[in-house]
Amino acid sequence: MIDRDIAMGLVRVTEVAALQSALWMGRGDKNAADQAAVDGMRKMFDTLHIDGIVVIGEGERDEAPMLYIGEQIGKREPEDIQVDIAVDPLDGTNSVANGLPNAISVIALAQRGCLLHAPDMYMNKIAVGPKARGVIDIKAPIETNLRNIARALNKDIKEVTVTMLDRERHVDLVKEVRRIGCRIKLFRDGDVAAALATCFPGTGVDVLLGIGGAPEGVISAAALKCLEGEFQGVLYPSDENEIKRCNEMGIKDINKVLKFDDLVSGDDVFFAATGISDGELLKGVLYLENNRAATHSVVMRSKTGTIRFVEATHNLYKKPKY
Repeated sequence: MIDRDIAMGLVRVTEVAALQSALWMGRGDKNAADQAAVDGMRKMFDTLHIDGIVVIGEGERDEAPMLYIGEQIGKREPEDIQVDIAVDPLDGTNSVANGLPNAISVIALAQRGCLLHAPDMYMNKIAVGPKARGVIDIKAPIETNLRNIARALNKDIKEVTVTMLDRERHVDLVKEVRRIGCRIKLFRDGDVAAALATCFPGTGVDVLLGIGGAPEGVISAAALKCLEGEFQGVLYPSDENEIKRCNEMGIKDINKVLKFDDLVSGDDVFFAATGISDGELLKGVLYLENNRAATHSVVMRSKTGTIRFVEATHNLYKKPKY
């Protein structure tokens, strides 16, 4: 069993990543913002009593100097539990670079062998909150899903709000959703935050649809498992090389519908996120006078169903320099 105290340790990791990345807000340099988040997250992982392996990270070892897939992290002492780690130090690089909303720093953690080693490619996704759990089928027509969701939420179809990435590949999907009569809320970056939003009524978002990153899909599934929502995905390779990559990673059927048991197995999953820029669910980093800063985070555990929102004020004079 994973020690429940790891939850607050994960929040400290995402807080530092957010604090470091937020310094690059609106400066037009997404790579610097991402690297700052990676550096802060990596240093904080070294303080945790875990024997962790990064299964979703910043890329392969030759592509990323830190938090690469396969990297071993944590103190890794003999008594430390073995875990899988999925990280996105900065989900929404363009949002930070351009001073836009919904950028977050996120971590998912589960026991060893419980997180899918998702290839860095696209995934077709559908995500809903707890009230619509059990009524979706990614292989069914869009209209069937949206009308089932409307009934589950006790809403008229015109009151259902669909969120999706604002991308050219979604032009036909947008037309279809509009034909059905639903509202649409587009976002530029950060589909982990968008998936999370489906589980909180105050965000006004009912369902996430469309094609986004597969690694982000696994992280989103971890969050929705904690929140008792539902997530389904189907890998969306763009060429033969990506199909080969799937096969090399043990994924033989690229058309398989990936559900919780495929993406995030086991009954003890942790998820933590800290806002970098303001979003529907989390407030972004706010820099205060006297070298202080405020952060807003959420941390969850599937085994207990606990959801904690954490507001923290940091004295940056006393923080380690990363």
